[in-house]
Amino acid sequence: MPQTWDEEFDVVVVGSGGAGLTAAILAHDHGAKVAVVERSDKIGGTTAVSGGALWIPLNDTMAAGGRKDSRDEALAYCKRMAAGQTDDGLIETFIDSGHQMVRYLEERTPVTFAAWPIPDYHMELDGARPGGRSIEPELFRRSELGEWSDSLRDSPLRIPFSLHETIFQYQAHIKPRNLPADVFVERSKQGVLGGGGALIGRLLKSCLDRGIEIMLQTRARGLAREDVRVVGLHAERNGKEVRIAANGVVLASGGFEWNEQLKRQFLPGPVTHPNTPPSNEGDGLIMAAEAGAALGNMTEVWGSPSAAVPGEEYDGRQLSRLVVPERMCPHTILVNRAGRRFANEGASYNDLGKVFNDFDPVRFEHRNLPCWSIFDRQYRERYPVLTVFAGTPDPGWLMRAETLESLAEKAGIDAEGLTATVERWNNAVLQGEDAEFERHRSPIDLEAPHPSMGSIKEPPFYALPVHPGTLGTKGGPITNAKGQVVDVRGNVIPGLFAAGNVMAGISGPGYFGGGATIGLAMTWGYICGINAAKAAH
Repeated sequence: MPQTWDEEFDVVVVGSGGAGLTAAILAHDHGAKVAVVERSDKIGGTTAVSGGALWIPLNDTMAAGGRKDSRDEALAYCKRMAAGQTDDGLIETFIDSGHQMVRYLEERTPVTFAAWPIPDYHMELDGARPGGRSIEPELFRRSELGEWSDSLRDSPLRIPFSLHETIFQYQAHIKPRNLPADVFVERSKQGVLGGGGALIGRLLKSCLDRGIEIMLQTRARGLAREDVRVVGLHAERNGKEVRIAANGVVLASGGFEWNEQLKRQFLPGPVTHPNTPPSNEGDGLIMAAEAGAALGNMTEVWGSPSAAVPGEEYDGRQLSRLVVPERMCPHTILVNRAGRRFANEGASYNDLGKVFNDFDPVRFEHRNLPCWSIFDRQYRERYPVLTVFAGTPDPGWLMRAETLESLAEKAGIDAEGLTATVERWNNAVLQGEDAEFERHRSPIDLEAPHPSMGSIKEPPFYALPVHPGTLGTKGGPITNAKGQVVDVRGNVIPGLFAAGNVMAGISGPGYFGGGATIGLAMTWGYICGINAAKAAH
């Protein structure tokens, strides 16, 4: 029986983050009539609340800055980071297509990038580069979106500065007072956006300039199929079903980090504090599974040790913040309930997040959960704790005590273990070398002109609970090099494509460098947009 439709397009994109908007732009430019379907009332998804950087080997900004790169080096590095958990051909596709995607957007849209010269996250591996593969969007004025300006998703961490300014020029990630107040105020008045807001603003303007239709508060519920071919989308708007015909559907709806059932089914440990919009409940994953898609990389997330200020909410849910200076700056360590350190606190957020899954087979529990950041007065006088600036009065939610033993009792940490650990740490500080975890080697995330080691000996002492968080899950339907979703027998599901955190991430367990999440997402969005448009004709 023929299906009836409320609306008809050549290509429908589910999700309005970096992957989705890039797919929509490319599908339009390749001759398709395109619509973007967004579940929430805001545009931007996870990308909008991110730092907005892209990790792209061989990018033109890198070359223009005199930094050298090679395909072979990038390929060797990415393959090593993927740890054999993804198809090498897909990694090659990313390396060959990523810089083409960036060049295309810069030549044909308002999207422009600048260098963000941080090193790759594993400089000890072959093929890693000391800087240049990460790029960030230029600042953007919200007013350029006209009547759509209020529809752009705001980040709870938004400041009107670039990553380069924030981290390198002002070191505001560890000393937020360094940001010039007059510039902050003036840029805020002008509606200047940096980071993910700037990237989504520029991508959204590109879509609006092209007349691409964007449907807000329209939640994709299922794929319309004729036999195995996907021919459209069943969505819900204002409690009513909307049937949208399309010869190509691109899933770009983010991960499943807010879906408790899916997390229990697939993740190897708890992820209690997502750093993403709460609408990421795995809608695209569920629809793809219903269509018979093969799933891959389902146990992996973009890990991020996180903490929360009680009562601070975002979209009606507890807001979680990345723990950065609170674990990496001098005078801090991370300990588990036994009071023991368990990792180099200066490791990349993704790699440190994996240590939370360490399982004790005797006690039958996760060895490093719960976890705390331990620091002293020396830290509080110099560095922030989440929303609290250095040197300001301690907030009521921050646990403190005059002795380590009292602090351990309050937190539920083994007191003997904690005091012994702090003693070992202080001795290591005196020696200038962390023999246990090599923290004395420059931490990848700390861009500050001081060592990361410092004693913990001046009361009061503090304990901040640190939780397993995520910048998004990275498992979902497996795609081929054209972005087409394949079924459990490896056959293409005609008309179905996937990009971003909804798909099986080709980085396996790895995190290449700053911006790898968005770099991969937008590259696959670029690929999906081109091929979905071709399939629609």
